[in-house]
Amino acid sequence: MGAARALDAAATVIASSRPARHDPARMTHVLTLIAPPGGLSGAALARARTALGGLGAAAGTPDWLAAETAADLPFEALAPEQAIAAARAALGVEAAVDLIAQPAEGRRKRLLLADMDSTIVTTETLDELAAHAGLKERVAAITARAMNGELDFGAALRERVGMLAGLPVTALEATWAETRLMPGAAALVQNMRAHGAHCALVSGGFTFFTGRVADRVGFHVHLSNTLEIAEGRLTGKVAEPILDRDAKLAALKRLAAEQGLPLSATLTVGDGANDLPMLQAAGLGVAFRAKPVVAAAARARVEHADLTALLYAQGYRAGEIIGGA
Repeated sequence: MGAARALDAAATVIASSRPARHDPARMTHVLTLIAPPGGLSGAALARARTALGGLGAAAGTPDWLAAETAADLPFEALAPEQAIAAARAALGVEAAVDLIAQPAEGRRKRLLLADMDSTIVTTETLDELAAHAGLKERVAAITARAMNGELDFGAALRERVGMLAGLPVTALEATWAETRLMPGAAALVQNMRAHGAHCALVSGGFTFFTGRVADRVGFHVHLSNTLEIAEGRLTGKVAEPILDRDAKLAALKRLAAEQGLPLSATLTVGDGANDLPMLQAAGLGVAFRAKPVVAAAARARVEHADLTALLYAQGYRAGEIIGGA
């Protein structure tokens, strides 16, 4: 009897020392790897999985969301920032692969707030407007400093708009004609709307542009600043109060409350310092091709892929993505 009990005890010790078996479908977190089309290999996925395991994580089988472009790697027993750091080291810092790690539960968001300039559209519309006054370089230099957090946003906006006093409103139309959507912008909004999300364009730019972008892309609502116009020309003033970083954060909180959603169910995306508070407050805040200060402070960033990366980060598969590019 004593020997039998000893054997039972030994068996219990051996069983308890075996690694726990993890169900990939139930793992707590997911690391999404996203590259420009054709830029993600199975070998890269394998290296990332091995790297997570090397830190003691349980890593599941990779799940392709888009062939050679995006894949999920489920994991647990590792913090998101650890998973990103390990995968980045394994892939190499020069690899054109974006990495987003987050809890698996609730990854599909139900409220989107997006910046406009250099995010939903490819340019800074105020800089392009200034080109029609021969002031693009001067205005763009101020814009760059403001977007990197070196200048107060409101003061910088007033200064730049003041430089355009007397510019005819036809310059606004000409600038709009030259404005292009960021690749993936329409697909992002159309697919989130199709799955019931509320989509808002929230910009420190101007209503003349945000209204047109919202109509073209499909945002439910747009919030931005208003240029004062008199007798067909810009007065050089912008209506107060200015929509700045604090106003963007307030808009996120207000719209989430109106939709009856926790902030964990929200997605924000932007590139400038005035976007940072809303990026940090959202369930998933993505710094998109962002200024250095923003990229360094955001929990998620996209440097290489287009805006469809935000769909893959939510678990959308290529075959279910509809609409524009």
